[in-house]
Formats: sequence, structure tokens, C-alpha cells
Amino acid sequence: MNSAVKMQWRSRIAIALTLALAGAGLSTSAVAQAPLIPVRAAFPPVVTWLPSWVAKEKGFFAKHGLDVTLTITQNLSLLPGTMGKQFDFGASTPTDLLKAVASGIDVVASAAEAYETDKNPTTHVVTSPETGIRSVKDLAGKTIATPTIGAVIHVSTLYWLKKNGVDFNSIRAVEVPFPNMADQLKAKRVDAVETLEPFAGAMLKAGNISLGLPILAPTGKEVLFVFWISQGAWAKSNPKIVKAWIAALEDAKAFMEKEPAEARKILAQYTKLPEAVVQTVPFPDYRFRIKADDLSVWADVLKDVGQLDKPVDKNKLVFIPD
Repeated sequence: MNSAVKMQWRSRIAIALTLALAGAGLSTSAVAQAPLIPVRAAFPPVVTWLPSWVAKEKGFFAKHGLDVTLTITQNLSLLPGTMGKQFDFGASTPTDLLKAVASGIDVVASAAEAYETDKNPTTHVVTSPETGIRSVKDLAGKTIATPTIGAVIHVSTLYWLKKNGVDFNSIRAVEVPFPNMADQLKAKRVDAVETLEPFAGAMLKAGNISLGLPILAPTGKEVLFVFWISQGAWAKSNPKIVKAWIAALEDAKAFMEKEPAEARKILAQYTKLPEAVVQTVPFPDYRFRIKADDLSVWADVLKDVGQLDKPVDKNKLVFIPD
């Protein structure tokens, strides 16, 4: 086959390919899209992190150029040290981030996730009617179950007690997993529990009493509860990835509002909760734009309960891409 014939055949193949792509509603540029950027993220399997699961399952991460691998974790306090090594984004709380920064770990809040509000609370301190406890002041000298001593829910409870004139050193805290708290309270092994949805809702429906909303103690109305963290150096070097992450979460939230039934199917897939629970668990107040002042509130709380003895620069706690 001479060169002229070869060129003729190549031209015909190119035309045929272009026509085939056009018939499929595609362009040649669609075939040559840039590869997705690998991103690694760690999360606990609770409803708080639902937008990331929706973004993964419904293609919103891919839409914004990210190939996200999601990994389940149970201990958020260990995640700051893994940022930039095992993971690019990790689930976190104000107390975990602040303590990590105070210890010298290069970590920043890179995106918000959920805020606790007085109109849509997710955490409660709950007691049984049989205890005779009816107010926060009655908790002095009592035993309280907490998911983790030193974590955000327990720290906020200590602050809430102090704010209400109770010596928080008088209480005895014991670590109990959320699913076991109802049984521990019923068996009278503890006097009250620090619980979270969907467990809080189930306990209240069973006739137990909410004594208050400790997470809201710092502000009264709304406060940052959980968010995503990244290694500081990595975030500064990858602002486009951080922006894409936030954009994908915002798309996921919009989808959840439009298709709540589908969102709950994804919730069931990731949490393995019973169908009855999946259909009734309330969604938190999801927001993804974070501010430095959201964390400075929690720095004051930690100082007030004696768990932060080093000053922190609030502006260095958060990375906000341009």
C-alpha cells in the first residue's frame, strides 16, 4: 500500500470516528479529558458524613475531577497525624484539631461538614425518669457515659456543667459506645449519657429525658460540630483539590434535598442501620464553607475546662482556598 493510499485510509478512519462520536453525543475532546485526581479520605460510618457518600455514589466527586477513595475509621483523634500520609481529607472535630495543632502537628480545617443548631439538634445529655435527675444541676456527683473522654461531646458537656454552676470535677465519666448507652442507663450503671442521633431519638421515644444540648453551650444558637481536615502543607499546595472537594459536597447536598429517598438508600448502604432507623434519622445541618471564628469559639471552651494551655492563631487553623 503506497503512502497516498495510507493517508486516504487514515483520513477515512478519522472521519468515521468523528461521526461515531457525534452520533453518541460526544466530542473528540470528551475522549481526551484529563485523568481524575486520586484523593484519599477517612470517615466514621454515621449520618454526619452522608454528603461525601452521596458525592461518591452519584458521581459528584468525579464531576469535579476527583477519584475519591473512602475509608472507614472509628477513632477521629488518630486522624490528624495521618493527614498527608495515609489520607488527604479526614473527618474531625474542634477538640481533635485544636489539640493536634497545639501538639505541633501541621493540620488545618479544609472544609466544614455539619453545624449543631438549636432548631435541629443532634446531641443530648439523656437520663431516665427513675434517676430523679431533672436538670443539669442535678448531675453534680453523678456518673455520665460518654463515647470518648476528651472528645468534643464530652468537652462540651464539661463546659456546659461549668456554665451552669456545676463542678465538672465532681462527675465520673465512663466510656460507653453509643449503641450500648440505653442498656447501661436502664441497668442503672450510669446516671446519664451523652448521646447522638439516631440513638438520642430512640432513647427519647422510649420515655427518657433530655437534660440539654451540651454542644450548643459555647454559643446557644449554633456552632461548628464536625468538619474535614487536611495536612496544612498539602492543602496550600492543592487549593484546586480543596475547592473541588467542597463543590462536590455542595452538589451532593443539593441532590439530597431533591432526592431524599435516594440519599437514605446511600445512608443505609454505608451505615448498615436498620431500615426503620434509616427512614427516621434526622439529617444534620450540612454546610461546607468554614471560617476561622468557627474554631476560635472552641479554643475558648478548651481553655475554660483546662484542656488547652497553649495559644493558637485562629487564622492558621483553617485553609480557605481563593
